[in-house]
Amino acid sequence: DYVPWLTDRKWAHIRLEGKSFGDVPLNVELKLEVWDSPNSAGVVIDAVRLIKLALNNGIAGQLDGPSSYLMKSPHNQRPDAEARQQTEDFILENARGKNPLEQTKPISEAAEEQAEA
Repeated sequence: DYVPWLTDRKWAHIRLEGKSFGDVPLNVELKLEVWDSPNSAGVVIDAVRLIKLALNNGIAGQLDGPSSYLMKSPHNQRPDAEARQQTEDFILENARGKNPLEQTKPISEAAEEQAEA
């Protein structure tokens, strides 16, 4: 729920109850307070990069896997593992060249080429 007086902050109160050695009660309480905007910066950067990848390849409309992975309320909700895999597949299918992982050279190869130059 939105709480107006929290503005851009989120609070979480976590309480753990258990028993330690000898059946002795153990309680832990934690309060977490974070500012929302800075926490979402990485997600926004990833979304912008995926949109640019789509634009470079003439793709328009909803990016189904990436939006399910990055957004809070996507059109098609998926389990995180499935959405992440679809996002990685989207990147591999639309990257310049075949596979960005194949384009990188081992350090030893790069060092040899630099030494020859």
